[in-house]
Amino acid sequence: MRFDAFSVSLDKDHLGDIPAMPTTESLSTAVLIKETRKRLGLTQLQFAKTLGVSFQSVNRWERCKTKPLPIVLKQIEVMVKEMGARGEDLLEQYFLKDKS
Repeated sequence: MRFDAFSVSLDKDHLGDIPAMPTTESLSTAVLIKETRKRLGLTQLQFAKTLGVSFQSVNRWERCKTKPLPIVLKQIEVMVKEMGARGEDLLEQYFLKDKS
């Protein structure tokens, strides 16, 4: 398959119909990930290994470039629950509000 300026502009035209992820949601997820990782005392690399993802994934999540898959967010929720009192505020802010 060949890509040129015309095919790229066509793709961009068609992407206009796809809603973008809300900035606040992306930022919220980035804050959750970074705060969870820091409270666990892990580097991005260590956190990535714990979740079974690449360092680049964690780095992109924390910079709001991408968002983790729902299954990874579930793993993070379990980690936060296991933190006990240290993670209660994160659990309340990022996970329990959606289940009320």
